[in-house]
Amino acid sequence: SLYVSEYFSQSAQKLSFYSWYGNAKLFHFHVPEDTVLLRWLLQASRGKGPECTDMEITVHFRYGAPPVINPLGTRFPANATIRPSYNISITLSSAVQNTTFVNISTPAAGDWFIAAHLPEAAGRIEVKGFSTPCPYIFQADMFVLRLTDMPVLEPGVAMPQTVVSPAKPLHVKIFVPKHAAGMRFELRSCVTTDQKACAVRVVLGSITLPQSYQKIITCMGSVNCSLALNSPPWEKWLQIMVESLGTVNASVSVEMLATFTACRPGSTISFLNFSSLNQSQTGPRPGSAGAAGNSVLSTGEASHNASNQRSFCLQNQPVIREDLDVVSVRYRLLNGPSVPVNSFSPTLLLLNLNTGMDSGGSLVVNLLLNKTSVSLANATVAACVSAASPVLSLNATRNCSTAFFQGYPLSMRTSSAEAMLIVLYPQTDVWFLSLQLICPKGQGECNAAEAKVTVFAYLTPCFNDCGPYGQCSLLRRHGYLYAGCSCKAGWSGWSCTDDTKAQSVGAQNLATLLLTLSNLMFLPAIAVAIYRYYLVEASVYTYTMFFSTFYHACDQPGVAVMCIMDYDTLQYCDFLGSVVSIWVTILCMSRVKKILKHVLFVLGTLLIAMSLQLDRRGVWNMMGPCLFALVIMIAAWVYHGVKRRHCYPSSWKRWVFYLLPGITLAFIAISVYAFMETNENYYYTHSIWHVLVACSVAFLLPPRDKHKKPWAWSQKLTCRYQICQNDREELYAVT
Repeated sequence: SLYVSEYFSQSAQKLSFYSWYGNAKLFHFHVPEDTVLLRWLLQASRGKGPECTDMEITVHFRYGAPPVINPLGTRFPANATIRPSYNISITLSSAVQNTTFVNISTPAAGDWFIAAHLPEAAGRIEVKGFSTPCPYIFQADMFVLRLTDMPVLEPGVAMPQTVVSPAKPLHVKIFVPKHAAGMRFELRSCVTTDQKACAVRVVLGSITLPQSYQKIITCMGSVNCSLALNSPPWEKWLQIMVESLGTVNASVSVEMLATFTACRPGSTISFLNFSSLNQSQTGPRPGSAGAAGNSVLSTGEASHNASNQRSFCLQNQPVIREDLDVVSVRYRLLNGPSVPVNSFSPTLLLLNLNTGMDSGGSLVVNLLLNKTSVSLANATVAACVSAASPVLSLNATRNCSTAFFQGYPLSMRTSSAEAMLIVLYPQTDVWFLSLQLICPKGQGECNAAEAKVTVFAYLTPCFNDCGPYGQCSLLRRHGYLYAGCSCKAGWSGWSCTDDTKAQSVGAQNLATLLLTLSNLMFLPAIAVAIYRYYLVEASVYTYTMFFSTFYHACDQPGVAVMCIMDYDTLQYCDFLGSVVSIWVTILCMSRVKKILKHVLFVLGTLLIAMSLQLDRRGVWNMMGPCLFALVIMIAAWVYHGVKRRHCYPSSWKRWVFYLLPGITLAFIAISVYAFMETNENYYYTHSIWHVLVACSVAFLLPPRDKHKKPWAWSQKLTCRYQICQNDREELYAVT
């Protein structure tokens, strides 16, 4: 045999702490056909700084679709299928790098996915630039060993083969045709070269994760052994591995034979169905002869199918796949939303999900039983959703499983006429929905009975659009798209349906009121600025108060939300107003000349607007203007002190009652903003930040110029003439 090794690699990704599925880093690989050995090379590394600690990385594997994971132990939505993913842990302790190998023999060909993430996120809100997070890097590489000349076992033809040694197992494959109801594999004429008892092990099927449904038989001696498979995967290659259990130097000669049991499908599809489909698009012509002839012929065909339905092993119902958007598909039945279900053979619907881009959403199947259509009160409509091949024996065993797949069972009766199934991240394959009528006393009781079931099936990126407390996000890894729910207001879970830690409506209203009304603390600062003739500064504080109020009203995660304009615009204006407020306050404290002050106001605002557009959350966008303004203020104060030959500001009351309290409030506000905010306490810590900053501004604003008097509205409104005052004399006054 000729083996060929192939190597596939993807770029490394920086891992994140887990809070929702978007934090898991996804790797997508494609395993080629005839692969007999798959080896994953997992490399994890971390930085060398003091902030890097011991860390455990969790890696999940799945065949056919991204892994369905639940690191936080939250609840899934009702009627959702939950099958735990296969995962391993990689520990980064004293070593900076860790290399791990994972071997899989006879893997299934097709898409394989790996998802890696760090432990649960701490929930602390970190200001970008204040701390340097430790980088944790993960990379996955794939090695495959592929057999180029794998023998093909033809149905009904015995094929002799030889197992050279236990170290070199024999690999063969057989193609399973469509409508194969069963397969029988037989191993016979087993002979060893050392004349000892023959001992071989036969493995049918390939390994899939998280669950693997390989069939294994052990054949001892010269007795023929066989294995029967129900509903093998249609239109796929099935791998068969035979390995010797004997001595090292002994070869084993065997003869293999495989036969299939065909299923005769009955179908309601015809040329008339497509004619009706075209008429539904263009509109039928009323009163036309063609329409009348079609209706008569359709009735005759229906009666013909009803008379021959006992000779069919299944009844096909034509289904149209309608692509709506990315990871969004609707399945429409050609003969209407209702399908007939009887007890003779299962009714089969084909749901095509094998495009390679359908596995990143949720498959939803909703069944509704028409109660008036079932004449038997105790009758049950059994349904099964399976991949690769349908279940054809619902009335016999009621077991929703095929040869290599465990399906998802559903049932309906007159007492509970509705059933729903949600398949999270369905694997890339052709899916089947089988329905059959079952009576408690046997099939004879249901001979004349027929049920009508309305079927709604669709593929959606996020089930129920993540509900009112979640946001459906479309994620991308190279060219592959998948969706995940980002929850808010304390809600959690795959579809944001877990309310274990959810905030009540009262708590949401309280959070909104705190974050919005705390901005009213800028009113004293605005009043002080107006009283002291700082009109530009008062305008900036008014702008900041307005946009901060409505930004936080729009930024709320729950139901207490009000957005007066686009969210991104509100956020940008809030950040701009906050930084510019600090800028103009410090420049106002420097007491430079008015013309220079206003030039710095405009120039600084333009530069701040540019820097916020480049990086809105960078810490230096706030610290940079603050430090530059502080340099200007200190230089101006030094200049005034040298010129007057005493400390500036000269009044000790100014220092004790205004500057020191204002500076203290500002430092406390920065400490709360940078080091104390978390996702849980954000609504009151950030409100404290609003209050402290607004109060510090009111304290730090300098007194008005001595030559300006307070606003005297009464004098200006009552007099019809203006008293002019010569301010020029004050310039020559000796002080």
